[in-house]
Amino acid sequence: MDKTRWLSSVTPAILLALVIFASTVSAAESKEQVLYSFQGGTSDGSVPAGGVVFDPQGNLYGATTYGGPASCDSGLIRDAAGNLYGVTAYGGTGDCVLLGVQAGCGAVYELSPPTQKGGAWTETILYSFPTAKQGYVPNGNLVFDGAGNLYGATTFGGGKGTTCDKFYQYCGSVFKLSPPKTKGGKWTEKMLHGFASGTDGANPNGGLILDSKDDIYGTTFGGGNESGQCGTGGCGTVFELKPPATKGGAWTEKVLHRFKRDTSDGGNPMAGIRLDGLGSLYGATLNGGPGQYGTVFSLEPPSKRGGAWVETVLHGFNGDQQGAGPAASLIFDAHGVLYGTTALATNTTAQGNVCRMMPPTQKGGRWGFNVLYTFKGHSDSAYPAADLVFGAGGRIFSTTQEGGTGQSCQGGCGTVFEISP
Repeated sequence: MDKTRWLSSVTPAILLALVIFASTVSAAESKEQVLYSFQGGTSDGSVPAGGVVFDPQGNLYGATTYGGPASCDSGLIRDAAGNLYGVTAYGGTGDCVLLGVQAGCGAVYELSPPTQKGGAWTETILYSFPTAKQGYVPNGNLVFDGAGNLYGATTFGGGKGTTCDKFYQYCGSVFKLSPPKTKGGKWTEKMLHGFASGTDGANPNGGLILDSKDDIYGTTFGGGNESGQCGTGGCGTVFELKPPATKGGAWTEKVLHRFKRDTSDGGNPMAGIRLDGLGSLYGATLNGGPGQYGTVFSLEPPSKRGGAWVETVLHGFNGDQQGAGPAASLIFDAHGVLYGTTALATNTTAQGNVCRMMPPTQKGGRWGFNVLYTFKGHSDSAYPAADLVFGAGGRIFSTTQEGGTGQSCQGGCGTVFEISP
């Protein structure tokens, strides 16, 4: 499996809103409930892109890759006023051409709620990438800083690297969008880093995180190590971008880890990372590791200035009942327990898992691992590849790209699901 599965599916999408009502479940085991099955076609979406986000009333919002009247390729984020923000991989007013057709370079949009109950939401294009040099195929969730600036990534574009894909230009970028200084003004874009591949990363995944100093952390699907198991294209990286010391200066990139994709290390992360309270980073890789079916890993910051970050493989997937190919970010609960998903499984009855990992009770000990739920496909959900989110009472919510009752898509059109403890 490679990232082209996601890059090739960027046609019309539809915004989703669901109301979640409280339910009583047994505490003895985790239970799954399909909250909504997408039906596809022009009246409904299919293949959810990204996870879901709550509003204060408990409604869930998300986006789909296909169906409906719009175009989208990411999850959504929400501000305090209830506005939703996301990106489209194509479209906009840019001059990017794909297979001889002017398809646009992608855009960043805002959806504002209606002023009256039952009214229409209002879409505003905050920024259209004008050329591939500025960014091409934005992907993944955006993130706000404390000043209201938006940060994101583009899979291609950025003006550096020439070997990442024969149909697309350059190897990806990280960008910043600053809100207008006056009402009705334009958002301003600045490219913070263009990836060059080789020893640098390539094809950033989006889903960036910021620390208290506004340093940016993220992953790239390719680049880094282009020797050994990885070969041309690389096995991916974890990177840090530091803001300039003086206003208007350049951001500084540092590669924190280059994946090797062997039995000691994972390869090709497909999602962002998480930061804990001690400054350590946690994430997952699509492949590599002891079982060669993906890993969960941590990166600890250097113990002294100028030192190297230290990677530890916390768990290696072996492709059986544990699942295979984690393709989404992890989340922490209040007790430091990690939760995530595997997109695939090698046995024919499993269509991905929701799993959790318990931290060791002693320093240097092993993390515990168990599967909370195994998706079965068909009318059940299948192929989870989006970030999880916690709801009330420890319930977990997200989407799957396949499964459900939709008949217009082979394997189902995708679902929104809930896992209850």
